[in-house]
Amino acid sequence: MLEEVERWLADRSWSAADRPLDQLLSAKRAAGTTVSVVLPALNEEATVGDIVEVIRRDLIEGPPVPLVDELVVIDSGSTDRTAEVAAKAGARVVHRDEILPRIPAVPGKGEVLWRSLLATSGDVVCFVDADLRDFSASFVSGIVGPLLTDPHVQFVKAMYDRPLGDTPGQGGRVTELVARPLLNLHWPQLAGFVQPLGGEYAVRRELLERLPFPVGYGVELGLLVDALHTVGLDALAQVDVGVRLHRHQDGQALGRMAAAIYRTALLRLSRGHLVRPELTQFERGPEGFVAHTHPVDTVERPPMRDVEEYARRRVA
Repeated sequence: MLEEVERWLADRSWSAADRPLDQLLSAKRAAGTTVSVVLPALNEEATVGDIVEVIRRDLIEGPPVPLVDELVVIDSGSTDRTAEVAAKAGARVVHRDEILPRIPAVPGKGEVLWRSLLATSGDVVCFVDADLRDFSASFVSGIVGPLLTDPHVQFVKAMYDRPLGDTPGQGGRVTELVARPLLNLHWPQLAGFVQPLGGEYAVRRELLERLPFPVGYGVELGLLVDALHTVGLDALAQVDVGVRLHRHQDGQALGRMAAAIYRTALLRLSRGHLVRPELTQFERGPEGFVAHTHPVDTVERPPMRDVEEYARRRVA
């Protein structure tokens, strides 16, 4: 791992518990910062209501003053009761097609996130996926916290364990098979992110306004890479929020996701080429996430017919 990344991991990786709610509320009042939470949703009636209820109870109505000023669900064309359930739970629900109607919407998560900037007004925008189960308010307060307490931080991603069924640490298959190798090889400064494709992250609006948004699954990788180039590594951070439980995609859906992420990376690689043959992965240890860096096998043997000893054997 680059020395710069080792230093960054020590300085810019925190736990949600490091910043209690009263500290965040005090910092928010002092700075006058406003916070918008956006849930992009497509057919998430089973989970979206619970997420909205927790945010309202713990971060809007529960504290002496709200930590979250605006809670918006952007419905991207649900055919179930997502919009109804979200509104009943207390969110403001906006349909994707109602935002910027001059430009016809295209399918994709990134499209919804991009349009959400027009439907919200907070100085800090916090994105949360709408399919999370056993949701905790620390998913929001944890990643918003550094933006309220440190003016130098501009982009914060959540990190967490991601079990696959009953198997711990096996979720995030596209992350491990596609995104992490791409980042380690081509953008090694981002090798320290535990969950680079995670859908929970908070960003200062003034930065989001400067970034292009891939319309599909590549949005998380695209925003992270472009944020690095725009504001530098020290403006990025991550916060441990525990465990993320959600609905897992089937193999074909993962293939489509992987292709979109790869395409997003290729577009950004056209700006310049950098390859570093090492891969950093993470395991949770007693003190938190531990980084392990491994060499990527890039050695190739020549065709055997070009090896002198083999050529001599053939002649004999």
